[in-house]
Amino acid sequence: MNWENIKAQMITFLQNEVSKIGLNNVVVGISGGLDSAIVSTLCKEAFGENFHGILMPSHLSSDSSIKDAKELCEKFNISHEIVEIAPMVQGYFNSVKDATPLRIGNFSARMRMSVLYDISARENAIVVGTSNKSEILLGYGTLFGDTACAINPIAQLYKSDAFEFAKYLGIPDSIINKKPSADLWEGQSDEEELGYSYKTMDDVLKQLIDENKTKDDLLKQGVDEELIDMVEYRVKANAFKSKPAIIAQINF
Repeated sequence: MNWENIKAQMITFLQNEVSKIGLNNVVVGISGGLDSAIVSTLCKEAFGENFHGILMPSHLSSDSSIKDAKELCEKFNISHEIVEIAPMVQGYFNSVKDATPLRIGNFSARMRMSVLYDISARENAIVVGTSNKSEILLGYGTLFGDTACAINPIAQLYKSDAFEFAKYLGIPDSIINKKPSADLWEGQSDEEELGYSYKTMDDVLKQLIDENKTKDDLLKQGVDEELIDMVEYRVKANAFKSKPAIIAQINF
């Protein structure tokens, strides 16, 4: 891929869309993961000192998350602040006895987005999203959590391609080489939870979505039927996450 051209398009998109809104400042939640690192690097180049990164660790975050996020900010001279969300999360779940890791993780994601939007109001800024195309199609994100944003420069970038793009951008190896994780709970791994690598799932997604191939086409190639069924199910079942709320059409 022509990453120079793709980068230029993304930066132009960011600058144009923020300009249309009539604001100058943007904020991004920096998790220490690949996607937020890519978006942060793009925003730094697009907006300079008008970009502000927010690090939001919780008591469930891995030790490497905050360390890697700080390394990114230091390398690219990104203005940032740290907001601990543990008190918010624990304040609610201290009185909840049957909470599952998934519920706590989703709640944490929504607390992070609440913090981002409050800071965006303080800074008169726009919240820039960090969800990639694979996550969006598979519904692998928290509604009103990490999927919430005003604009998103990487929504057409598949996760498996993001690694190469990150190398082009000069993102630290500590971020590129670690397992993809939403960091919703200790030891959580995207690919272990989904059951397949992003490369494997993206190969199916690209053919089904971008090339309009059918399940039969993929089966003829020897693609595992269980994998195809999983991908098709997730795309269909989670399509609502990337659409506006359904509004009743009433005849008065």
